[in-house]
Amino acid sequence: MAFPHRPDAPELPDFSMLKRLARDQLIYLLEQQHEVDKLYKVENKPALSSNEQLCFLVRPRIKNMRYIASLVNADKLAGRTRKYKVIFSPQKFYACEMVLEEEGIYGDVSCDEWAFSLLPLDVDLLSMELPEFFRDYFLEGDQRWINTVAQALHLLSTLYGPFPNCYGIGRCAKMAYELWRNLEEEEDGETKGRRPEIGHIFLLDRDVDFVTALCSQVVYEGLVDDTFRIKCGSVDFGPEVTSSDKSLKVLLNAEDKVFNEIRNEHFSNVFGFLSQKARNLQAQYDRRRGMDIKQMKNFVSQELKGLKQEHRLLSLHIGACESIMKKKTKQDFQELIKTEHALLEGFNIRESTSYIEEHIDRQVSPIESLRLMCLLSITENGLIPKDYRSLKTQYLQSYGPEHLLTFSNLRRAGLLTEQAPGDTLTAVESKVSKLVTDKAAGKITDAFSSLAKRSNFRAISKKLNLIPRVDGEYDLKVPRDMAYVFGGAYVPLSCRIIEQVLERRSWQGLDEVVRLLNCSDFAFTDMTKEDKASSESLRLILVVFLGGCTFSEISALRFLGREKGYRFIFLTTAVTNSARLMEAMSEVKA
Repeated sequence: MAFPHRPDAPELPDFSMLKRLARDQLIYLLEQQHEVDKLYKVENKPALSSNEQLCFLVRPRIKNMRYIASLVNADKLAGRTRKYKVIFSPQKFYACEMVLEEEGIYGDVSCDEWAFSLLPLDVDLLSMELPEFFRDYFLEGDQRWINTVAQALHLLSTLYGPFPNCYGIGRCAKMAYELWRNLEEEEDGETKGRRPEIGHIFLLDRDVDFVTALCSQVVYEGLVDDTFRIKCGSVDFGPEVTSSDKSLKVLLNAEDKVFNEIRNEHFSNVFGFLSQKARNLQAQYDRRRGMDIKQMKNFVSQELKGLKQEHRLLSLHIGACESIMKKKTKQDFQELIKTEHALLEGFNIRESTSYIEEHIDRQVSPIESLRLMCLLSITENGLIPKDYRSLKTQYLQSYGPEHLLTFSNLRRAGLLTEQAPGDTLTAVESKVSKLVTDKAAGKITDAFSSLAKRSNFRAISKKLNLIPRVDGEYDLKVPRDMAYVFGGAYVPLSCRIIEQVLERRSWQGLDEVVRLLNCSDFAFTDMTKEDKASSESLRLILVVFLGGCTFSEISALRFLGREKGYRFIFLTTAVTNSARLMEAMSEVKA
Protein backbone atom coordinates (compact mmCIF):
# COMPACT_ATOMS: atom_id res chain seq x y z
CA MET A 1 0.00 0.00 0.00
CA ALA A 2 2.08 2.91 -1.23
CA PHE A 3 -0.91 5.08 -0.28
CA PRO A 4 -1.30 6.75 -3.68
CA HIS A 5 -1.97 10.32 -2.69
CA ARG A 6 -5.08 12.09 -3.88
CA PRO A 7 -4.52 14.11 -7.04
CA ASP A 8 -4.98 17.29 -4.98
CA ALA A 9 -2.39 16.26 -2.33
CA PRO A 10 0.22 18.96 -1.67
CA GLU A 11 3.77 18.58 -2.95
CA LEU A 12 6.49 17.78 -0.41
CA PRO A 13 9.38 20.25 0.03
CA ASP A 14 12.73 19.28 -1.48
CA PHE A 15 15.01 18.33 1.42
CA SER A 16 18.12 17.74 -0.72
CA MET A 17 19.14 21.31 0.18
CA LEU A 18 19.80 20.11 3.76
CA LYS A 19 22.36 17.59 2.47
CA ARG A 20 24.04 20.21 0.28
CA LEU A 21 24.30 22.67 3.19
CA ALA A 22 25.81 20.00 5.46
CA ARG A 23 28.32 18.91 2.80
CA ASP A 24 29.44 22.47 2.03
CA GLN A 25 29.92 23.23 5.73
CA LEU A 26 31.99 20.07 6.27
CA ILE A 27 34.22 20.89 3.28
CA TYR A 28 34.72 24.38 4.73
CA LEU A 29 35.64 22.92 8.14
CA LEU A 30 38.10 20.46 6.61
CA GLU A 31 39.63 23.43 4.73
CA GLN A 32 40.15 21.25 1.69
CA GLN A 33 37.87 19.12 -0.37
CA HIS A 34 40.24 16.21 -0.90
CA GLU A 35 43.54 14.99 0.52
CA VAL A 36 41.77 12.76 3.04
CA ASP A 37 44.30 9.98 3.29
CA LYS A 38 42.27 7.38 5.17
CA LEU A 39 39.06 7.07 7.18
CA TYR A 40 39.15 5.25 10.52
CA LYS A 41 36.24 4.36 12.73
CA VAL A 42 36.50 5.82 16.25
CA GLU A 43 36.79 2.66 18.36
CA ASN A 44 38.94 1.27 21.14
CA LYS A 45 42.07 0.69 19.12
CA PRO A 46 44.80 3.00 17.83
CA ALA A 47 44.45 4.56 14.38
CA LEU A 48 47.70 3.54 12.72
CA SER A 49 48.12 6.56 10.48
CA SER A 50 51.45 8.00 9.39
CA ASN A 51 49.76 11.27 8.47
CA GLU A 52 50.93 14.55 9.98
CA GLN A 53 47.33 15.66 10.58
CA LEU A 54 44.54 13.81 12.33
CA CYS A 55 40.98 15.07 12.12
CA PHE A 56 38.33 13.53 14.39
CA LEU A 57 34.69 13.81 13.33
CA VAL A 58 32.75 12.79 16.46
CA ARG A 59 29.57 13.02 18.47
CA PRO A 60 30.09 15.11 21.65
CA ARG A 61 30.49 12.13 23.99
CA ILE A 62 32.87 11.76 26.93
CA LYS A 63 34.15 8.34 25.80
CA ASN A 64 35.13 9.83 22.41
CA MET A 65 37.15 12.52 24.22
CA ARG A 66 38.97 9.86 26.25
CA TYR A 67 39.79 7.97 23.03
CA ILE A 68 41.20 11.12 21.36
CA ALA A 69 43.19 11.94 24.52
CA SER A 70 44.72 8.44 24.56
CA LEU A 71 45.90 8.85 20.92
CA VAL A 72 47.33 12.34 21.47
CA ASN A 73 49.07 11.31 24.71
CA ALA A 74 50.49 8.18 23.01
CA ASP A 75 51.97 10.44 20.30
CA LYS A 76 53.46 12.71 22.98
CA LEU A 77 55.10 9.73 24.71
CA ALA A 78 56.55 8.60 21.40
CA GLY A 79 57.92 12.12 20.81
CA ARG A 80 55.74 12.59 17.74
CA THR A 81 54.22 15.95 16.74
CA ARG A 82 51.11 16.22 14.62
CA LYS A 83 48.19 18.58 14.14
CA TYR A 84 44.90 17.47 15.67
CA LYS A 85 41.46 18.78 14.87
CA VAL A 86 38.22 17.72 16.56
CA ILE A 87 34.96 18.42 14.72
CA PHE A 88 31.91 17.94 16.93
CA SER A 89 28.57 17.12 15.32
CA PRO A 90 25.89 18.38 15.71
CA GLN A 91 27.33 20.65 18.42
CA LYS A 92 30.17 21.07 20.91
CA PHE A 93 29.50 20.62 24.62
CA TYR A 94 31.44 22.30 27.42
CA ALA A 95 31.77 18.92 29.21
CA CYS A 96 33.81 17.57 26.27
CA GLU A 97 36.24 20.47 26.38
CA MET A 98 36.59 19.94 30.15
CA VAL A 99 37.63 16.31 29.55
CA LEU A 100 40.22 17.40 26.97
CA GLU A 101 41.55 19.85 29.56
CA GLU A 102 41.59 17.21 32.32
CA GLU A 103 43.56 14.89 30.04
CA GLY A 104 46.09 17.65 29.40
CA ILE A 105 45.57 17.94 25.64
CA TYR A 106 43.22 20.94 25.32
CA GLY A 107 46.05 23.11 23.99
CA ASP A 108 47.09 20.46 21.45
CA VAL A 109 43.80 20.19 19.57
CA SER A 110 41.67 22.68 17.69
CA CYS A 111 37.89 22.27 18.05
CA ASP A 112 35.10 23.02 15.59
CA GLU A 113 31.39 22.39 15.24
CA TRP A 114 29.58 20.75 12.30
CA ALA A 115 25.91 21.63 12.72
CA PHE A 116 24.66 18.65 10.76
CA SER A 117 21.49 17.92 12.69
CA LEU A 118 18.98 16.93 9.98
CA LEU A 119 19.51 13.83 7.86
CA PRO A 120 16.83 13.28 5.16
CA LEU A 121 16.19 9.51 5.30
CA ASP A 122 13.31 9.70 2.82
CA VAL A 123 11.12 12.18 0.94
CA ASP A 124 8.96 12.67 4.06
CA LEU A 125 11.32 11.64 6.89
CA LEU A 126 14.08 13.68 8.56
CA SER A 127 16.10 12.23 11.42
CA MET A 128 18.46 13.95 13.84
CA GLU A 129 20.09 10.54 14.43
CA LEU A 130 20.30 11.19 18.17
CA PRO A 131 19.26 7.86 19.71
CA GLU A 132 20.79 9.00 23.02
CA PHE A 133 18.23 11.83 23.26
CA PHE A 134 15.66 9.44 24.74
CA ARG A 135 17.75 8.27 27.68
CA ASP A 136 19.49 11.61 28.24
CA TYR A 137 16.24 13.54 28.55
CA PHE A 138 13.54 11.11 29.68
CA LEU A 139 15.69 9.24 32.19
CA GLU A 140 18.53 11.56 33.21
CA GLY A 141 16.62 14.83 32.81
CA ASP A 142 19.56 16.15 30.76
CA GLN A 143 18.35 19.07 28.64
CA ARG A 144 21.44 19.67 26.50
CA TRP A 145 19.93 18.31 23.26
CA ILE A 146 16.94 20.67 23.43
CA ASN A 147 19.06 23.45 21.98
CA THR A 148 20.01 21.14 19.08
CA VAL A 149 16.30 20.55 18.39
CA ALA A 150 15.59 24.30 18.52
CA GLN A 151 18.47 24.96 16.08
CA ALA A 152 17.13 22.28 13.70
CA LEU A 153 13.63 23.81 13.79
CA HIS A 154 15.16 27.24 13.19
CA LEU A 155 17.01 25.92 10.12
CA LEU A 156 13.81 24.35 8.75
CA SER A 157 11.86 27.52 9.34
CA THR A 158 14.59 29.57 7.60
CA LEU A 159 14.47 27.31 4.54
CA TYR A 160 10.78 26.33 4.37
CA GLY A 161 9.03 28.64 6.84
CA PRO A 162 7.50 30.45 8.45
CA PHE A 163 5.15 27.87 10.05
CA PRO A 164 1.82 29.64 10.67
CA ASN A 165 0.30 27.08 13.09
CA CYS A 166 2.18 25.40 15.92
CA TYR A 167 0.85 22.84 18.38
CA GLY A 168 2.68 20.80 20.98
CA ILE A 169 2.34 18.54 23.97
CA GLY A 170 4.95 17.59 26.57
CA ARG A 171 7.49 19.35 28.76
CA CYS A 172 10.34 18.85 26.30
CA ALA A 173 8.17 19.99 23.37
CA LYS A 174 7.36 23.20 25.22
CA MET A 175 11.00 23.93 26.07
CA ALA A 176 12.18 23.22 22.51
CA TYR A 177 9.40 25.39 21.13
CA GLU A 178 10.24 28.34 23.42
CA LEU A 179 13.96 28.12 22.63
CA TRP A 180 13.20 27.98 18.92
CA ARG A 181 10.90 31.00 19.17
CA ASN A 182 13.71 32.92 20.92
CA LEU A 183 16.05 32.12 18.03
CA GLU A 184 13.40 33.33 15.57
CA GLU A 185 12.99 36.60 17.48
CA GLU A 186 16.76 37.18 17.59
CA GLU A 187 16.90 36.94 13.79
CA ASP A 188 13.59 38.65 13.22
CA GLY A 189 12.80 39.40 9.60
CA GLU A 190 14.45 36.40 7.94
CA THR A 191 11.15 34.72 7.11
CA LYS A 192 8.93 37.81 7.21
CA GLY A 193 6.78 38.32 4.15
CA ARG A 194 7.54 34.82 2.83
CA ARG A 195 4.76 32.42 1.87
CA PRO A 196 4.86 29.40 4.17
CA GLU A 197 5.54 26.03 2.52
CA ILE A 198 4.42 24.04 5.57
CA GLY A 199 1.16 25.06 7.23
CA HIS A 200 1.30 23.22 10.56
CA ILE A 201 3.96 21.95 12.93
CA PHE A 202 3.20 19.57 15.80
CA LEU A 203 5.72 18.79 18.57
CA LEU A 204 5.18 15.71 20.70
CA ASP A 205 7.16 14.12 23.56
CA ARG A 206 7.74 10.38 23.47
CA ASP A 207 6.56 9.96 27.07
CA VAL A 208 3.09 11.25 26.11
CA ASP A 209 2.65 7.85 24.45
CA PHE A 210 4.89 5.00 25.56
CA VAL A 211 2.27 2.35 24.74
CA THR A 212 2.55 2.66 20.94
CA ALA A 213 6.35 2.42 21.06
CA LEU A 214 6.14 -0.74 23.23
CA CYS A 215 3.86 -2.69 20.86
CA SER A 216 5.14 -5.27 18.37
CA GLN A 217 5.08 -3.78 14.89
CA VAL A 218 3.12 -5.56 12.15
CA VAL A 219 3.40 -3.21 9.17
CA TYR A 220 6.16 -4.35 6.81
CA GLU A 221 8.64 -1.51 7.43
CA GLY A 222 8.16 -1.80 11.20
CA LEU A 223 8.67 -5.56 11.10
CA VAL A 224 11.84 -5.16 9.04
CA ASP A 225 13.08 -2.71 11.69
CA ASP A 226 12.14 -5.01 14.59
CA THR A 227 13.74 -8.02 12.89
CA PHE A 228 16.85 -6.67 11.11
CA ARG A 229 17.28 -3.12 12.56
CA ILE A 230 17.10 -0.29 10.03
CA LYS A 231 20.01 2.12 10.65
CA CYS A 232 20.16 5.55 8.98
CA GLY A 233 17.62 4.42 6.40
CA SER A 234 19.44 1.26 5.36
CA VAL A 235 19.37 -2.36 6.47
CA ASP A 236 21.87 -5.23 6.39
CA PHE A 237 20.20 -8.31 4.91
CA GLY A 238 22.15 -11.43 5.83
CA PRO A 239 22.69 -14.61 3.75
CA GLU A 240 19.31 -15.97 4.91
CA VAL A 241 17.65 -13.13 2.94
CA THR A 242 20.02 -12.74 -0.02
CA SER A 243 20.11 -16.52 -0.71
CA SER A 244 23.89 -16.27 -1.15
CA ASP A 245 26.88 -16.42 1.18
CA LYS A 246 27.05 -12.61 1.36
CA SER A 247 25.26 -9.93 3.35
CA LEU A 248 23.90 -6.93 1.50
CA LYS A 249 23.33 -3.34 2.65
CA VAL A 250 20.06 -2.09 1.18
CA LEU A 251 18.73 1.47 1.20
CA LEU A 252 15.06 1.48 2.15
CA ASN A 253 13.23 4.53 0.84
CA ALA A 254 10.71 5.68 -1.75
CA GLU A 255 13.24 5.08 -4.54
CA ASP A 256 12.92 1.32 -3.99
CA LYS A 257 9.69 0.92 -5.97
CA VAL A 258 8.89 -2.54 -4.59
CA PHE A 259 9.48 -1.50 -0.98
CA ASN A 260 7.52 1.72 -1.43
CA GLU A 261 4.41 -0.26 -2.35
CA ILE A 262 4.56 -2.59 0.67
CA ARG A 263 6.19 -0.51 3.43
CA ASN A 264 2.88 0.61 4.98
CA GLU A 265 1.06 -2.70 4.41
CA HIS A 266 -0.01 -5.00 7.24
CA PHE A 267 2.33 -7.98 6.96
CA SER A 268 -0.53 -10.39 6.18
CA ASN A 269 -0.98 -8.64 2.79
CA VAL A 270 2.66 -8.49 1.75
CA PHE A 271 3.21 -12.04 0.43
CA GLY A 272 0.13 -11.82 -1.79
CA PHE A 273 1.28 -8.51 -3.21
CA LEU A 274 4.84 -9.76 -3.89
CA SER A 275 3.67 -12.95 -5.61
CA GLN A 276 1.34 -10.90 -7.86
CA LYS A 277 4.24 -8.57 -8.62
CA ALA A 278 6.44 -11.57 -9.51
CA ARG A 279 3.76 -12.83 -11.95
CA ASN A 280 3.49 -9.41 -13.60
CA LEU A 281 7.26 -9.22 -13.92
CA GLN A 282 7.40 -12.65 -15.53
CA ALA A 283 4.70 -11.58 -18.01
CA GLN A 284 6.81 -8.54 -18.98
CA TYR A 285 9.87 -10.78 -19.53
CA ASP A 286 7.75 -13.18 -21.61
CA ARG A 287 6.82 -10.41 -24.03
CA ARG A 288 10.28 -10.83 -25.60
CA ARG A 289 9.27 -14.06 -27.24
CA GLY A 290 7.25 -12.58 -30.11
CA MET A 291 9.49 -9.56 -30.76
CA ASP A 292 11.26 -8.69 -33.99
CA ILE A 293 14.81 -7.28 -33.94
CA LYS A 294 13.76 -3.60 -33.69
CA GLN A 295 11.35 -4.28 -30.83
CA MET A 296 13.98 -6.40 -29.06
CA LYS A 297 16.51 -3.57 -29.39
CA ASN A 298 14.04 -1.11 -27.82
CA PHE A 299 13.20 -3.60 -25.07
CA VAL A 300 16.87 -4.13 -24.17
CA SER A 301 17.76 -0.41 -24.23
CA GLN A 302 14.66 0.92 -22.47
CA GLU A 303 13.06 -1.74 -20.26
CA LEU A 304 15.44 -4.58 -19.46
CA LYS A 305 17.59 -2.68 -16.95
CA GLY A 306 14.50 -1.56 -15.00
CA LEU A 307 13.04 -5.07 -15.02
CA LYS A 308 16.30 -6.58 -13.75
CA GLN A 309 16.47 -4.01 -10.94
CA GLU A 310 12.85 -4.73 -9.99
CA HIS A 311 13.56 -8.46 -10.09
CA ARG A 312 16.53 -8.02 -7.73
CA LEU A 313 14.48 -5.96 -5.27
CA LEU A 314 11.56 -8.38 -5.45
CA SER A 315 13.85 -11.32 -4.61
CA LEU A 316 15.27 -9.40 -1.63
CA HIS A 317 11.88 -8.50 -0.16
CA ILE A 318 10.54 -12.04 -0.67
CA GLY A 319 13.68 -13.30 1.12
CA ALA A 320 13.12 -10.80 3.95
CA CYS A 321 9.47 -11.90 4.31
CA GLU A 322 10.46 -15.58 4.48
CA SER A 323 13.11 -14.81 7.09
CA ILE A 324 10.62 -12.79 9.19
CA MET A 325 8.06 -15.62 8.91
CA LYS A 326 10.60 -18.22 10.10
CA LYS A 327 11.63 -16.11 13.10
CA LYS A 328 8.07 -15.22 14.07
CA THR A 329 6.82 -18.82 13.79
CA LYS A 330 9.66 -19.91 16.06
CA GLN A 331 8.69 -17.24 18.62
CA ASP A 332 4.97 -18.08 18.41
CA PHE A 333 4.23 -14.53 17.30
CA GLN A 334 0.44 -15.05 17.19
CA GLU A 335 0.32 -15.87 20.90
CA LEU A 336 2.45 -12.81 21.67
CA ILE A 337 0.19 -10.49 19.61
CA LYS A 338 -2.90 -11.99 21.30
CA THR A 339 -1.40 -11.13 24.72
CA GLU A 340 -0.54 -7.58 23.61
CA HIS A 341 -4.09 -7.04 22.31
CA ALA A 342 -5.52 -8.33 25.59
CA LEU A 343 -3.33 -5.84 27.50
CA LEU A 344 -4.42 -2.96 25.25
CA GLU A 345 -8.09 -3.86 25.69
CA GLY A 346 -7.79 -4.60 29.42
CA PHE A 347 -9.09 -8.19 29.16
CA ASN A 348 -7.71 -11.39 30.72
CA ILE A 349 -5.08 -9.56 32.76
CA ARG A 350 -4.35 -12.66 34.87
CA GLU A 351 -3.80 -14.76 31.76
CA SER A 352 -1.52 -12.09 30.28
CA THR A 353 0.47 -11.93 33.53
CA SER A 354 0.90 -15.73 33.43
CA TYR A 355 2.08 -15.47 29.80
CA ILE A 356 4.70 -12.88 30.85
CA GLU A 357 5.83 -15.12 33.76
CA GLU A 358 6.22 -18.04 31.38
CA HIS A 359 8.15 -15.78 28.97
CA ILE A 360 10.55 -14.89 31.81
CA ASP A 361 10.90 -18.49 33.05
CA ARG A 362 11.69 -19.75 29.54
CA GLN A 363 14.34 -17.01 29.24
CA VAL A 364 13.02 -16.06 25.79
CA SER A 365 14.77 -12.67 25.76
CA PRO A 366 15.58 -10.20 28.57
CA ILE A 367 14.58 -7.20 26.42
CA GLU A 368 11.28 -8.79 25.28
CA SER A 369 10.33 -9.80 28.83
CA LEU A 370 10.99 -6.24 30.04
CA ARG A 371 8.92 -4.81 27.20
CA LEU A 372 5.90 -6.97 28.10
CA MET A 373 6.20 -6.03 31.78
CA CYS A 374 6.27 -2.33 30.85
CA LEU A 375 3.25 -2.74 28.56
CA LEU A 376 1.35 -4.45 31.39
CA SER A 377 2.38 -1.71 33.83
CA ILE A 378 1.43 1.25 31.62
CA THR A 379 -1.89 -0.16 30.43
CA GLU A 380 -2.82 -1.08 34.02
CA ASN A 381 -1.66 2.21 35.58
CA GLY A 382 1.13 0.44 37.44
CA LEU A 383 1.35 -3.11 38.80
CA ILE A 384 -0.22 -4.15 42.06
CA PRO A 385 2.61 -4.55 44.62
CA LYS A 386 2.27 -8.36 44.77
CA ASP A 387 2.62 -8.70 40.96
CA TYR A 388 5.42 -6.14 40.79
CA ARG A 389 7.52 -7.96 43.40
CA SER A 390 6.78 -11.39 41.96
CA LEU A 391 7.63 -10.44 38.33
CA LYS A 392 10.74 -8.52 39.38
CA THR A 393 12.00 -11.45 41.51
CA GLN A 394 11.36 -13.97 38.71
CA TYR A 395 13.06 -11.68 36.19
CA LEU A 396 16.20 -11.22 38.32
CA GLN A 397 16.39 -14.94 39.05
CA SER A 398 15.96 -15.79 35.36
CA TYR A 399 18.17 -13.17 33.72
CA GLY A 400 20.56 -12.23 36.53
CA PRO A 401 20.79 -9.70 39.39
CA GLU A 402 22.80 -7.29 37.22
CA HIS A 403 19.44 -6.08 35.85
CA LEU A 404 18.48 -4.58 39.22
CA LEU A 405 19.46 -1.02 38.23
CA THR A 406 17.38 -1.32 35.06
CA PHE A 407 14.24 -1.66 37.21
CA SER A 408 15.14 1.55 38.99
CA ASN A 409 15.53 3.33 35.62
CA LEU A 410 12.19 2.02 34.34
CA ARG A 411 10.47 3.21 37.49
CA ARG A 412 12.00 6.68 37.26
CA ALA A 413 10.89 6.99 33.63
CA GLY A 414 7.35 5.86 34.53
CA LEU A 415 7.62 2.75 32.32
CA LEU A 416 7.39 0.08 35.02
CA THR A 417 5.79 1.24 38.24
CA GLU A 418 4.15 -0.19 41.32
CA GLN A 419 0.73 1.01 42.43
CA ALA A 420 0.72 2.64 45.83
CA PRO A 421 -1.72 1.04 48.34
CA GLY A 422 -5.24 2.34 47.64
CA ASP A 423 -3.79 4.07 44.62
CA THR A 424 -5.75 7.24 44.04
CA LEU A 425 -4.06 10.57 43.79
CA THR A 426 -5.14 12.63 46.76
CA ALA A 427 -5.07 16.40 46.49
CA VAL A 428 -1.86 16.54 48.57
CA GLU A 429 -0.16 13.88 46.45
CA SER A 430 -1.07 15.57 43.19
CA LYS A 431 0.33 18.86 44.53
CA VAL A 432 3.56 17.10 45.54
CA SER A 433 3.71 15.24 42.24
CA LYS A 434 3.31 18.53 40.38
CA LEU A 435 6.26 19.84 42.36
CA VAL A 436 8.26 16.74 41.57
CA THR A 437 7.71 16.86 37.83
CA ASP A 438 9.54 20.16 37.94
CA LYS A 439 13.21 19.17 37.64
CA ALA A 440 14.20 22.45 39.30
CA ALA A 441 12.47 21.32 42.49
CA GLY A 442 14.99 18.48 42.69
CA LYS A 443 14.16 14.82 42.94
CA ILE A 444 12.22 14.54 46.18
CA THR A 445 11.80 10.78 46.04
CA ASP A 446 11.40 8.13 43.38
CA ALA A 447 8.12 7.03 44.93
CA PHE A 448 6.63 10.47 44.41
CA SER A 449 8.11 10.95 40.96
CA SER A 450 6.43 7.75 39.80
CA LEU A 451 3.18 9.18 41.17
CA ALA A 452 3.73 12.15 38.90
CA LYS A 453 3.88 9.90 35.88
CA ARG A 454 0.62 8.00 36.22
CA SER A 455 -0.32 6.67 32.80
CA ASN A 456 -4.16 6.71 32.97
CA PHE A 457 -4.11 4.67 29.78
CA ARG A 458 -7.55 3.06 30.23
CA ALA A 459 -9.31 6.41 30.72
CA ILE A 460 -7.47 8.01 27.79
CA SER A 461 -8.21 5.00 25.58
CA LYS A 462 -11.93 5.32 26.33
CA LYS A 463 -11.98 9.08 25.80
CA LEU A 464 -10.19 8.90 22.45
CA ASN A 465 -11.78 5.62 21.30
CA LEU A 466 -8.39 3.95 20.75
CA ILE A 467 -9.83 0.40 20.69
CA PRO A 468 -12.11 0.19 17.63
CA ARG A 469 -15.39 -1.65 18.04
CA VAL A 470 -15.69 -3.85 14.97
CA ASP A 471 -18.53 -6.17 13.97
CA GLY A 472 -16.93 -9.32 12.54
CA GLU A 473 -13.38 -9.37 11.16
CA TYR A 474 -11.33 -6.19 10.71
CA ASP A 475 -10.49 -6.00 6.99
CA LEU A 476 -6.73 -5.41 6.84
CA LYS A 477 -6.76 -5.27 3.02
CA VAL A 478 -9.02 -2.23 3.04
CA PRO A 479 -8.24 -0.48 6.34
CA ARG A 480 -10.92 1.76 7.76
CA ASP A 481 -8.75 3.63 10.27
CA MET A 482 -5.24 3.94 11.70
CA ALA A 483 -5.79 0.86 13.90
CA TYR A 484 -4.78 -1.34 10.94
CA VAL A 485 -1.11 -0.74 11.87
CA PHE A 486 -1.77 -2.92 14.93
CA GLY A 487 -3.99 -5.48 13.23
CA GLY A 488 -7.16 -3.46 13.86
CA ALA A 489 -6.75 -3.72 17.65
CA TYR A 490 -5.53 -0.24 18.60
CA VAL A 491 -5.22 3.27 17.15
CA PRO A 492 -1.80 4.72 18.13
CA LEU A 493 -2.42 7.28 20.88
CA SER A 494 0.17 9.74 19.48
CA CYS A 495 -1.51 9.69 16.05
CA ARG A 496 -5.01 10.05 17.50
CA ILE A 497 -3.90 13.14 19.47
CA ILE A 498 -2.45 14.68 16.29
CA GLU A 499 -5.64 13.86 14.35
CA GLN A 500 -7.91 15.41 17.00
CA VAL A 501 -5.89 18.61 17.40
CA LEU A 502 -5.66 19.14 13.61
CA GLU A 503 -9.41 18.67 13.30
CA ARG A 504 -10.05 21.32 15.95
CA ARG A 505 -7.06 23.48 15.07
CA SER A 506 -6.51 23.69 18.85
CA TRP A 507 -6.64 21.73 22.14
CA GLN A 508 -10.19 22.94 22.72
CA GLY A 509 -12.45 20.13 23.89
CA LEU A 510 -9.41 17.97 24.78
CA ASP A 511 -8.85 19.39 28.28
CA GLU A 512 -9.72 16.10 29.99
CA VAL A 513 -7.33 14.13 27.72
CA VAL A 514 -4.54 16.65 28.38
CA ARG A 515 -5.18 16.37 32.14
CA LEU A 516 -5.09 12.56 32.01
CA LEU A 517 -1.79 12.78 30.10
CA ASN A 518 -0.39 14.89 32.99
CA CYS A 519 0.32 17.65 30.46
CA SER A 520 -2.01 20.43 31.62
CA ASP A 521 0.90 22.89 31.72
CA PHE A 522 2.52 21.60 28.55
CA ALA A 523 -0.11 21.64 25.78
CA PHE A 524 0.18 24.73 23.62
CA THR A 525 -1.09 26.29 20.39
CA ASP A 526 0.37 29.24 18.52
CA MET A 527 -1.61 30.45 15.52
CA THR A 528 -0.59 33.35 13.32
CA LYS A 529 -2.68 34.95 10.61
CA GLU A 530 -3.12 32.55 7.70
CA ASP A 531 -3.57 35.18 5.00
CA LYS A 532 -0.21 34.38 3.37
CA ALA A 533 -0.54 30.58 3.68
CA SER A 534 -1.86 28.87 0.55
CA SER A 535 -4.50 26.18 0.89
CA GLU A 536 -1.83 23.72 -0.34
CA SER A 537 0.63 24.60 2.43
CA LEU A 538 -2.15 24.29 5.05
CA ARG A 539 -2.41 20.62 4.14
CA LEU A 540 1.29 20.02 4.82
CA ILE A 541 2.02 19.06 8.43
CA LEU A 542 5.43 18.66 10.05
CA VAL A 543 5.28 16.30 13.03
CA VAL A 544 8.25 16.45 15.42
CA PHE A 545 8.77 13.44 17.72
CA LEU A 546 11.07 14.19 20.66
CA GLY A 547 12.52 10.92 21.96
CA GLY A 548 11.95 8.90 18.79
CA CYS A 549 9.09 7.69 16.61
CA THR A 550 8.25 4.23 15.24
CA PHE A 551 7.57 3.14 11.66
CA SER A 552 4.07 2.13 12.81
CA GLU A 553 3.29 5.74 13.71
CA ILE A 554 4.71 6.93 10.39
CA SER A 555 2.51 4.41 8.51
CA ALA A 556 -0.57 5.38 10.55
CA LEU A 557 -0.13 9.09 9.80
CA ARG A 558 0.56 8.42 6.11
CA PHE A 559 -2.78 6.59 6.08
CA LEU A 560 -4.52 9.49 7.86
CA GLY A 561 -2.99 11.91 5.35
CA ARG A 562 -4.36 9.91 2.45
CA GLU A 563 -7.83 9.79 4.03
CA LYS A 564 -7.99 13.51 4.87
CA GLY A 565 -6.02 15.02 2.00
CA TYR A 566 -3.01 15.99 4.17
CA ARG A 567 0.65 15.17 3.66
CA PHE A 568 2.75 14.53 6.76
CA ILE A 569 6.47 15.19 7.07
CA PHE A 570 8.24 13.55 10.01
CA LEU A 571 11.13 14.93 12.02
CA THR A 572 12.38 12.68 14.79
CA THR A 573 15.35 12.67 17.15
CA ALA A 574 15.78 9.06 15.93
CA VAL A 575 13.64 6.22 14.61
CA THR A 576 12.88 3.91 17.53
CA ASN A 577 11.11 0.66 18.39
CA SER A 578 10.35 -1.28 21.56
CA ALA A 579 13.76 -2.96 21.74
CA ARG A 580 15.67 0.32 21.35
CA LEU A 581 13.50 1.88 24.04
CA MET A 582 14.26 -0.95 26.49
CA GLU A 583 17.98 -0.98 25.61
CA ALA A 584 18.16 2.76 26.31
CA MET A 585 16.82 2.10 29.83
CA SER A 586 18.92 -0.99 30.47
CA GLU A 587 22.07 -0.91 32.59
CA VAL A 588 23.17 -4.23 31.12
CA LYS A 589 24.72 -3.69 27.72
CA ALA A 590 24.04 -6.44 25.19
